[in-house]
Amino acid sequence: MQCHIYRSNRKLDTYLYLLDKDDFSMIPAELLRVFGEPEFSFSFDLTEERELAKEDAAEVIENLESQGYHLQLRDDELIEEVLARKAIN
Repeated sequence: MQCHIYRSNRKLDTYLYLLDKDDFSMIPAELLRVFGEPEFSFSFDLTEERELAKEDAAEVIENLESQGYHLQLRDDELIEEVLARKAIN
């Protein structure tokens, strides 16, 4: 499957993987707000056999198929921030 990678302009080493280039419609608004303006990085063909530097390819594919995106984090900082905001709402 073709995969498109966007880096966060706010969070170091934080990336969004998308199936459809420039289609952010499936990304929760709060996540996009925290992530910042996505900056296109590159596209590549993703298979389960492909070795990724920091992610498990099978997990990325599963997330892309089930929710339409995959979020790669440097650490748990961004997830904690999004979850804390969800708990407030």
